Amino acid sequence: MTMKITVPTLLLDKEKCQRNIRMMVNKAKRNNLRLRPHFKTHQSAQVGEWFMQEGVEAITVSSLRMARYFANHGWSDIMVAIPVNVLELETINELAGRIRLHLIVVNEEVLPLLQEGLYHKVAVWLKIDTGYHRTGIPATNYNAIESALQTIAASDKLEFQGFMAHDGHTYKQTDAEAIHAIHKTTVELLNQLRERYKGQFPDLQLSIGDTPSCSILQTIVGVDEIRPGNFVFYDLTQQHIGSNNYNQIAICMACPVIAKHPERNELIIHGGSVHFSKDVLPEADGCSLFGRVVELTENGWSEPVEGINLVSLSQEHGIVKATDEQFANYTVGDIMYILPIHSCLTADSMKSYLTLDGERLEHLSGLPESFL
Repeated sequence: MTMKITVPTLLLDKEKCQRNIRMMVNKAKRNNLRLRPHFKTHQSAQVGEWFMQEGVEAITVSSLRMARYFANHGWSDIMVAIPVNVLELETINELAGRIRLHLIVVNEEVLPLLQEGLYHKVAVWLKIDTGYHRTGIPATNYNAIESALQTIAASDKLEFQGFMAHDGHTYKQTDAEAIHAIHKTTVELLNQLRERYKGQFPDLQLSIGDTPSCSILQTIVGVDEIRPGNFVFYDLTQQHIGSNNYNQIAICMACPVIAKHPERNELIIHGGSVHFSKDVLPEADGCSLFGRVVELTENGWSEPVEGINLVSLSQEHGIVKATDEQFANYTVGDIMYILPIHSCLTADSMKSYLTLDGERLEHLSGLPESFL
């Protein structure tokens, strides 16, 4: 490291990150798929450039603010993968006037509002619920789908692109076969819709996206586009699922040790829920895991160290439980290195990155509105 760390800091291993990007780019190429990576995980123009260097041309974001940020950094084909918010028509029009903007529709009632309020054409996808049950039109609700398609077809501002889905329920699995089964069901349901409506829309596309499926499966067929996001950094949740190994986790929290309690073998770090988020993994013994401790090495960091874990978070404090041996390795003023449970939320909380070369990279949440 070429910069002194004095406060909670999010480290980024550029080499691991770029390796993760190349892995997914190559998988998409092998399967003849468009990779439209979800940028909500990193939200960084500099990390986005690493995708550009690998030939990625289309991206996914989770807000119009994020879409504007990446449009300002040269991205011209952007999907906003959240049901369209008609209260943001002004921003939608501004973006649609300069990029290829893709919007997600779940309820037909927003379509007349878009038709009336849009100044420019936008691409529209119908979000299909294939089992996650967060949002989307149920895959067999043909009345709702057909009614929406008729409204889109009659519009001169809405260009139907196809059906998209997100298998968020793969995040609750730890068995590869269960993830295969979820993916297979989604692909089958989407293809049933393609068969049903390709006469009216012969070029309609199918888009899916979740990191567990896109990481575990080597062969992906029956769709045109994948939209994974978390793979750029991975994290302990994805490792728990089976999406990655520890050596693929590309970010790590660096936190000062600020107190020691030998009577209970606990180390207190400056690093709490405002830094890590409150995401947690349950342990087999019933305890909660908020992060795994690693050691800094010449080329990054080690795999998790046995006998020491981050077990509790309050707003600014973290409690690390250690064995006698591990407890003795730390003193007040040391820096402890911890892999996060959920890289997306940790990155959003920390608002910037420090590479192992000492370069500071920006994060959208750390920028003032005037920069957008």
